[in-house]
Amino acid sequence: MKRHGDIISLLLLSVTAVICGCGAEYQLHKAEQSYAIGEYTNAAALYRKAYAATPPKDREHRGERAFMMGECYRHINYYARAVAAYQNSVRYKYKDSTALKYLADMQLASGKYKDAAKNYAAYLEMNPDDVLASYGLESCTLSQEWKKNPTRYTVRKDPVMNSRMSDYSPVYGNADYTQLYLTSTRNEANGDDINGITGMKSCDIFVSEKNEKGVWQKPEVIEGGPNSADEDGACTFSPDFQTMYFTRCAVDPTLPQPARIMQSRRSDAAWQEATNYQDENDTLFSYAHPALSPDGQWIYFTSDMYGGYGGQDIWRIPVDGRFIGAENLGPTINTAGDEMFPTFRRNGELYFSSNGWPGMGGLDIFMAEQLNDTTWHIQNMQSPINSFADDFGMTFEGDYTRGFFSSNRNDGRGRDNIYSFILPETIHNITGWVYEKDGYELPDAIVYMVGNEGTNQKIGVKADGSFTVRVTPGASYVLLGTAKGFLNYKQEIVADSTEENREYVLQFPLSSINRPVLIDNIFYDFDKATLRPESEQSLLELVSLLNDNPNVTIELRSNCDYKGADQYNERLSQRRAESVVAFLIANGIAEDRLTAKGYGETAPKVITRKLAEKYDFLEEGQELTESFILTLTDEQQEICNQLNRRTEFSVLSTTYGLYN
Repeated sequence: MKRHGDIISLLLLSVTAVICGCGAEYQLHKAEQSYAIGEYTNAAALYRKAYAATPPKDREHRGERAFMMGECYRHINYYARAVAAYQNSVRYKYKDSTALKYLADMQLASGKYKDAAKNYAAYLEMNPDDVLASYGLESCTLSQEWKKNPTRYTVRKDPVMNSRMSDYSPVYGNADYTQLYLTSTRNEANGDDINGITGMKSCDIFVSEKNEKGVWQKPEVIEGGPNSADEDGACTFSPDFQTMYFTRCAVDPTLPQPARIMQSRRSDAAWQEATNYQDENDTLFSYAHPALSPDGQWIYFTSDMYGGYGGQDIWRIPVDGRFIGAENLGPTINTAGDEMFPTFRRNGELYFSSNGWPGMGGLDIFMAEQLNDTTWHIQNMQSPINSFADDFGMTFEGDYTRGFFSSNRNDGRGRDNIYSFILPETIHNITGWVYEKDGYELPDAIVYMVGNEGTNQKIGVKADGSFTVRVTPGASYVLLGTAKGFLNYKQEIVADSTEENREYVLQFPLSSINRPVLIDNIFYDFDKATLRPESEQSLLELVSLLNDNPNVTIELRSNCDYKGADQYNERLSQRRAESVVAFLIANGIAEDRLTAKGYGETAPKVITRKLAEKYDFLEEGQELTESFILTLTDEQQEICNQLNRRTEFSVLSTTYGLYN
């Protein structure tokens, strides 16, 4: 009996194995059919069944089917399941080392940097020349650095634009930026069929509008016009917003269909039925993601046509040209990976997404500036614009640094969502004070400001002589302080391009035309007329003042205290004044604009209000004569003698060179 039971058990096991084997082959055949026409969601489910029906001991076939399952999930951005599938293919020793590369890609796109780095390194040991894998390994480090040190952009998932399905590729659709067009697979899209590629409805183009209060409204599907039973989306507009260009992917249950570019024209408020933008013969390759240059002369797009650098490249043609003569943007943009979703900012900056340059994982958004006909400078937008997932389709609200983009970050099934972004405004101000040199504020002063970014401004000052004016980071400015009865005073400044708020403080000490002006910090060797080195800075400032006031002639006045013989003091002060004149001439000031005069002790200092406030034993208007000084304490006498030992200038004329 026992033997008979064993025989029955063996028969049952054999039958079960045959049934399992047949089930696996059937599911595999159906999976291959779906995969061949690009129905990755359907194919993934079938490969999953084929994998489950394959005995664990059949390691070769388990590895193959796990790999194909991973391929399906990779195509539809279902990263978590792709990671699990590729891990199984590696565990079962799948014959192609590409499984390690794709596993690392999916781990990077899931934010699993350490695991991704380990698998990139293992793959590179077998394939050391794979540039994309090298970039992937570099990205594992960059991602963490950029995440720890994000840019100043603020990003948030938009509460109005998104549905439970995929929403992506936002773009502004009118001149006042109150319409936002986007692509969506939400339930309101046309048709009832589920797309075998995505597992969702075929996408359509939707539009959201701001109401009278400036609040975005729920997106509504565009009736007719560009939308059809096929996949329609990723649109862009001509500069006048009267023509829409978009991508259409035909849904065909028998053959994979390449994407093509369509166009629709606006008629009043409605869009006309779409027509082919490209020639009907251009069907061998995919043409997608159109973008118009700001001048409307070029259409940029993504294609896998011959002559590229890898998977999908960005190309361009004249708007009225043909795709057969398309121009590839070259290796400073395109890589062995995919470059997709080009968009333009109004200032000419090109934004696109790539998985072929070092980044944060998945598709990263890059900004590109064109240097010449063949060369671009690109810059990764870093965190938080970019994430470890796919980030793409960036659109700006005119000249503002704000707008929308799309990303599938933090979505377990890899579905896309619309995110808003804004770069908080950086405020750079100049705060200045205009006042009389050695005196007080000049409330009647005027400041003129010219900037290399086009500023030409006349600025009045407040009662305290101050003013505040906003400037543009990175721009350079010239400011001229002026007041009636005073020489002009010039200041130059470059507003640095720091990402932080800045305030630049400038002083405008104006020199009087009507009374002598002290030249600070002029020093001579003891009992000599030789200028000491520490005098140079003040004298160079005087050179600049004279250059800024080219119609002025001046008298250089040197003064001594009462000590020493009168004639000696006069000769010493004359030689000292001549030393200053010689310095000015040596630094480019015309000799006939300068007069040297030594006054000895014959022109004692007259106390100003400011000096009277500083020294309480002195009064405004008082002359520091010898007789007055001798009535003071020794300490007070030394202060007065120092005030008398001075070098000044007086304005003689303000018409030099005007009548030549």
